Amino acid sequence: MFEIPPIPDKEYFTIGEVSQITQVPKHTLRYWENEFKLLRPVRKSSGQRRYHKEDVELVFKIKDLLYNKRYTIEGVKKYLTGGKRKKLTDLQSNLNLDIEHLPDAKILREIKEELKQVLKLLKK
Repeated sequence: MFEIPPIPDKEYFTIGEVSQITQVPKHTLRYWENEFKLLRPVRKSSGQRRYHKEDVELVFKIKDLLYNKRYTIEGVKKYLTGGKRKKLTDLQSNLNLDIEHLPDAKILREIKEELKQVLKLLKK
């Protein structure tokens, strides 16, 4: 299994630092930002990217999936988003949540229906 090397304990990293730490070229990092919605570094007012430690870990994960496990770009997207959905489903089952039977669910359904009616009226 792929092990992430130690990441310096800093609040923010520049794209150059991330490139150096992960051994991924800067142009590849910029491309991955366009492809993977989860990889969104904060931008300073000057436009410079500021990566958090979690972003650096995500770059390592993407790199591992693409280069070591041979996933396609689309495969990595599905893997990353599928994991989020799976975590939510696992959380619901672990907490024994059945959202449909919560008291607020009925109110939310009623509000949704009312909003649909308002939308119909506005379209006329």
